[in-house]
Amino acid sequence: MNRQRIWELDALRGVCILCVIVVHTLFDLVYFAGVQLRLPAWYRFIQQYGGILFILLSGCCATLGRRSFRRGLIVFGCGMLITAVTWAMYRLGFAGRDVVVMFGVLHLIGVCMMLYPLFSRLPTAALAPMALAMVVAGYLMEHTTVQTHVLFPLGLVYPGFASGDYFPLLPHLGWYLLGVCIGRTLYREKRSLLPQRTGELLPMRVFRWCGRQSLLIYLLHQPLVYGLMELVLLLRHAD
Repeated sequence: MNRQRIWELDALRGVCILCVIVVHTLFDLVYFAGVQLRLPAWYRFIQQYGGILFILLSGCCATLGRRSFRRGLIVFGCGMLITAVTWAMYRLGFAGRDVVVMFGVLHLIGVCMMLYPLFSRLPTAALAPMALAMVVAGYLMEHTTVQTHVLFPLGLVYPGFASGDYFPLLPHLGWYLLGVCIGRTLYREKRSLLPQRTGELLPMRVFRWCGRQSLLIYLLHQPLVYGLMELVLLLRHAD
């Protein structure tokens, strides 16, 4: 095992990305294929809170790595790629305008990583209340509309705004910074808190691998799921 990595963070990130695949697959079946599904309670729970857990994890991991700004540029660039692809889907008539991802989770995490150096020198005692204030402010201003069209990354949307995936900086930058506080507190020694042998169990090895490849999996899973779904529908119509 690579001792320089904290295996439980990789594994938890892997669980999160697998949950994303399940949620997006169910969404595609309903939205694109028109399948009538009664979505279970766990689906709504993951949809509502899974993103927050992923953002907390990202903030926690920010305290363990280097070159946050450069890595943030890469993640943000991947978010813009998703914007371009979903915009093309809309323009080509494959989906409605609401499928376009204007400021999704990759946009958010990329910007948070680029902003992290501005907050990294603040003591945790100052950073934690600041992060909580951002979270509270974000939820207080939720659904607030303004006339300008450039403030939606902050959480201030304009009338008619829609996004296939939307994670504004407020409150989510606050969640990211709370993750930084968790990382500073729990992983001050930059080593795993759980037994290393547990991380070698087969399920954990799978989760760890998925966690290490989470960005690539996130980028590829939707085209693969959508393509397979379209192939199945095509074969069914052919019969």
